[in-house]
Amino acid sequence: NGEGSGLRETSTMPGYAGSSWYFLRYMDPKNDKTFCDRKASDYWGQVDVYVGGTEHAVGHLLYSRMWTKVLYDLGLISFDEPFKKLVNQGMIQGSSRFFYWLSFDINVQGKCSIKISNKWANENTQVLIEKISSILEKYELQEIPFTINKSRVNVEIVDGLMLDLKSFPIGKHPSARDSSTDYFLLEDGTLISENENYSGSSLFLCEAEVEKMSKSKLNSVNPDVLVYKYGADTFRMYEMFLGPVEQSKPWDTKGIEGVHRFLKKLWRLFYDDLKGKVWTEQKATDTEFKILHKTIKKIEQDTESFSYNTAVSAFMVCVNELTDLKCHKKEILEQVLILLSPYAPHIAEELWHALGNKGFVIDAAYPTLEGKYLVEAMKEYPVSINGKMRTSINLPTEVTPENAEQAVLANETVQKWLEGKLPKKFIFVKGRMINVVI
Repeated sequence: NGEGSGLRETSTMPGYAGSSWYFLRYMDPKNDKTFCDRKASDYWGQVDVYVGGTEHAVGHLLYSRMWTKVLYDLGLISFDEPFKKLVNQGMIQGSSRFFYWLSFDINVQGKCSIKISNKWANENTQVLIEKISSILEKYELQEIPFTINKSRVNVEIVDGLMLDLKSFPIGKHPSARDSSTDYFLLEDGTLISENENYSGSSLFLCEAEVEKMSKSKLNSVNPDVLVYKYGADTFRMYEMFLGPVEQSKPWDTKGIEGVHRFLKKLWRLFYDDLKGKVWTEQKATDTEFKILHKTIKKIEQDTESFSYNTAVSAFMVCVNELTDLKCHKKEILEQVLILLSPYAPHIAEELWHALGNKGFVIDAAYPTLEGKYLVEAMKEYPVSINGKMRTSINLPTEVTPENAEQAVLANETVQKWLEGKLPKKFIFVKGRMINVVI
């Protein structure tokens, strides 16, 4: 080879093609003759579920469909679509915070900057001038070029909409870059300086706007900080609790407290702060089994349909109901832990071993739904007299029309309307309503 010559790479296909049909290679990874034997791809078939964000639409999914169709046309596979089901998860968005400000030359010393609480930014110019008149008088200013500016502020120093004035970076923010003096116009009209140790009750409120989460927008939240404070399980479950998986939703750190309280409430079903261990080996009641199996059914349905937010709600309802019953029975609690393990694996594993179980909770058999616990023993029927509802009565779900009539006619309210007479007609619609015609 002469000087400057070299071997050029002409096989560039694996760059996109490889990432477009990698799932086929998983079916036959040790085959050194072809990418995937036809028998293997016929056996495994399409990918059952593909989960990916919108950014995958062009970068991967489009090419994956194209290459799958090419391989199908060549007779190398038996299907022309790569995935049976596609789940496009939404984006966790940031909730940005903004404040308004104005600045003006005061003298040779520099500029004066006034940060304006959200309420006053929307007032007319004259009202705002009256609110800051004391500053204008202080610097002997007759009129100023009146321009209200809008700037971002780091969400880490904002609690909800309330700005932490002590943490505000005076002199480091664009609004204060050349300032010698800074003031804050608070929500109630109080005007304070940056050096004033304000201890009043008035707030400085920011404006909120939902955007893409980004460091440049000062709205990013460091998950490490939240995991350190609340634990990975809380962070994990709260992300699921924010809303349907397909929707984009804004992150709101304030809401994470509710999920954290739920996990602490779950812990108290096993351990008391003063008594220590409270779980028992007692036999569970039908009422407790009903709560468990209602939860099994709901979690199974919601997990299979990717409805993680409603599944988290179901866990909360379950723990609340077990707490109300003071249920600390291992027979119930260990089944709840198995259900919970994909959602909160750390606390589930910890409590699983605390109950004396061997192995990992994630390997335990999934609870079997027993429909008998979901059958209602009683049904509340509205009872109408001549078409107008007058009372209601609880009857067994399998009650016969004859027994239903006896129970209704013996009811005190119905007897009052009958006035000792026999009804002309008794209408009983099982599972729905009762009407007495007099």
